[in-house]
Amino acid sequence: MVKRAPRDGSEAASASAAKSPAKATRVTNQIRRLRFEAGEMTQAELAERIGVTRQTLIAIEQGRYSPSLETAFRIARAFNAGLDDVFQYPAESPLEEESNQ
Repeated sequence: MVKRAPRDGSEAASASAAKSPAKATRVTNQIRRLRFEAGEMTQAELAERIGVTRQTLIAIEQGRYSPSLETAFRIARAFNAGLDDVFQYPAESPLEEESNQ
């Protein structure tokens, strides 16, 4: 097996996440839906297009890893979409808002 050098900081982080159980991120995404709307684009095709490994893309798509801002922009641009069309972050609950004040 040939190892590739990381293309961005996300590679090393996803490799370490794969070795230990990863806590799911609160960031959700529409990558799977967008891939299918884009002619059933494969994970490998999207990963190649945005410059990450397929394993990194799988972790992002499944919500096990939050991409860097740069990678998030690349994903959005691959679908000609805005960041908010691809990624969502839940609003804070009223209890969280009170504790932040």
